[in-house]
Amino acid sequence: MSTKLETTVHRRVDPHSSEYLGAYRDFWWNKDFLELMAKRWGLHNYTSVLDVGCGLGHWGQTLADFLPKSATVTGMDFEEKWVKQAQERTKSQRKRFDYVQGSADDIPFPDHSFDLVTCQTVLIHLPNMQKALDEMFRVLKPGGLLIVVEPNNTVTELVFDSNSIDEPATDTLKAFEFHYTCEKGQQSLGLGFDSMGDVLPGYFQKMGLSDIRVYLSDKTAPLFPPYTSSEQRSFINQLEEWYEDDVMMWDKPETKRYFLAGGGKEENFENLWQFLRQRFKKRLEAIKKKTYVTSGGCLLYLISGHKGI
Repeated sequence: MSTKLETTVHRRVDPHSSEYLGAYRDFWWNKDFLELMAKRWGLHNYTSVLDVGCGLGHWGQTLADFLPKSATVTGMDFEEKWVKQAQERTKSQRKRFDYVQGSADDIPFPDHSFDLVTCQTVLIHLPNMQKALDEMFRVLKPGGLLIVVEPNNTVTELVFDSNSIDEPATDTLKAFEFHYTCEKGQQSLGLGFDSMGDVLPGYFQKMGLSDIRVYLSDKTAPLFPPYTSSEQRSFINQLEEWYEDDVMMWDKPETKRYFLAGGGKEENFENLWQFLRQRFKKRLEAIKKKTYVTSGGCLLYLISGHKGI
């Protein structure tokens, strides 16, 4: 189980990305880093914002602290449940926040509606990322700013902790190969790619965006005894919930679908799943013993560009 930031073979009971919208998401950013990014992007110049694939609205609500007080933030998500919960989260600020249901590849707004369009860990999930980018470009005003926040989730499989630092190289590589096989399977099925952040500047360039900039979030997910901070406790609760729900990268049926599509053999899947689950269990046991430590590194890009006037 890594500290990764986020259409299945079975019919979902819960909406998309429900495994990753827990309380820990409120700890995704360092405020002083966002203050710096607000200066770099000139967020004081933007008054109409669209947050695509907003989930519960975390990203747009976070950015709002760095926008003019008169700025409005519209969040859009495909899942009705997330739209309703986002509305509930901001019910005392209805004049500033609005949430609507809609698809990223068919955004329900006219051309040139917003001077800032953004998304956070959305493009990695989409069957047609280019269509979504084209739609975001369409609703962006001339001179407006497009910001996307997308990861390389594969690299987190090679971030060590106090458990894995001394394990055999074969175990580390087995876990990495399993994860990468699943990611390639997801990609081959046309259901997105969890590490698409690495190549997004090229898409921006082809779209004709100017002043393209790429930054890295400075946020990590460190865990070290005595795990007393609210952030660490929230993350541990998230880990425990994932283990109880039999989730590692995705839930088990979804993971199996990706594994097979990526070239994995069906007769190997169950043994590999149990190997990873046992690895996960040892992590939780070490946390209970207060011996578990990790710096919790991740690779999360912030990529921006301006639309021509």
